[in-house]
Amino acid sequence: MRPPLLASVILLMAAFPAAAQQPGKVEILWLGQSAMRITTVQGKVIVIDPWLKGNPKTPAEWKDLSKLGKVDLILVTHGHGDHVGDTAELAKMNNAPVWSPAGLQDTFITLGILPAELAPRMNKGGTITPLGPDIKITMTHADHSSEFSYVDPETKKRSNQVGGEPAGFIIELENGFKIYHMGDTAVFGDMRLIGERDKPDLVMIPIGGHFVMSPQDAAYATREMLKPKYALPMHYGTNPYLKGTPEEYKAALGTSPTEVLMMQPGDTHQFDAPARDVTKKRG
Repeated sequence: MRPPLLASVILLMAAFPAAAQQPGKVEILWLGQSAMRITTVQGKVIVIDPWLKGNPKTPAEWKDLSKLGKVDLILVTHGHGDHVGDTAELAKMNNAPVWSPAGLQDTFITLGILPAELAPRMNKGGTITPLGPDIKITMTHADHSSEFSYVDPETKKRSNQVGGEPAGFIIELENGFKIYHMGDTAVFGDMRLIGERDKPDLVMIPIGGHFVMSPQDAAYATREMLKPKYALPMHYGTNPYLKGTPEEYKAALGTSPTEVLMMQPGDTHQFDAPARDVTKKRG
């Protein structure tokens, strides 16, 4: 028969793992441009548009892909190099499947960039649950282009390949928190439908202009159509054409109740539930 104190310690230790699995915080790490690492409440890691090594805004420490830790899933919104980036290397390092527009997946497989088992196919309107039934990922429309520029490793010749249609993703996490990563896009009318039907808590929204929405267009989409609790402006400042700034975006929002996350690449931001922001951390 165990002594009472020892029995209590054993019971406490047995209960601890269960407690660690209770709904907790969602963490967002922004790595510049559209590159994001999302850590879910149960510790699953989703990386989106991992352009890191060649990204002038990615902090030096994050150009070492191993620093991202174990990656469970990679999402790529379209075929442009500043979104595909280091996808193949990161996927192979972690044996992590990549989900991107179906045409881009076909190109990855045909060119030998990814093996078929790491490039499953889906398309707009589809919802997948590759991390379990409590995490739902839906591919949405984006108004952009998606050609994939490929350099043949033997001939060194560059060619444009099929990249499928550009997309965004709505990610619903275990605690109901919904993230809308918009990819690269102009304003389109069905953003209103996404706002009304999906009700994202956080939008990751491009604001640079020229290739994507300007700060003013992004503010209109946020205020009039999507109406999220939080917005993370992205896809600006990496080249001279992407002149839009978070300050311009925030000013254009006016009295909108949406909270703008004024983050820098390498910053993290944490949430614990759809309605309440928890902590901010620099670096």
